[in-house]
Amino acid sequence: MSALTVYPDNQPQAGELFTEFAEIEAQLSGIGVQFERWTADGEVALDADQDAVVAAYRDSVDRLMRQYGFQSVDVVSLQPDHPQKAAFREKFLAEHTHRDFEVRFFVDGKGLFYLHVGGKVYAVLCEKGDLISVPANTTHWFDMGENPCFKCIRLFTTAEGWVASFTGSDIAKSFPTYDQYVAALS
Repeated sequence: MSALTVYPDNQPQAGELFTEFAEIEAQLSGIGVQFERWTADGEVALDADQDAVVAAYRDSVDRLMRQYGFQSVDVVSLQPDHPQKAAFREKFLAEHTHRDFEVRFFVDGKGLFYLHVGGKVYAVLCEKGDLISVPANTTHWFDMGENPCFKCIRLFTTAEGWVASFTGSDIAKSFPTYDQYVAALS
């Protein structure tokens, strides 16, 4: 289940939860974040390579590439048995911005984006079928959990790909982790 919790940025215990797609989309649209649901044009095997994954979503990928001028697309996957999962998780947990959009489409699995905008923190639980497009220079962080399990299509306007500017803030430590957030939804 996709979910959004909107918190005052100084009250991580006082969030308002949204679970209906239309509500999530409307809340995120209000801060300039694109949130969509995509379906594959055909079957996608669990072990599909990058080309097969992108081909399954070609119409949606091409639409976004035209809309934003994206120059490249790739597929990233992380599983619970990855030997560097803790290091990857730690890297994304620090609040940061990008000069480029951060666009992720969840082909499989889940992840939790936290967007820090206008005195609020928007915790967006994305799952299979969800696309999130975080505008350039939006302060955010990402938690994939202690045992990450996801496959995402990423789109970039620059050849450098994912380049972060870290804020130095420790705000992320005040909010529920991915594992705590998902457990509370159950």
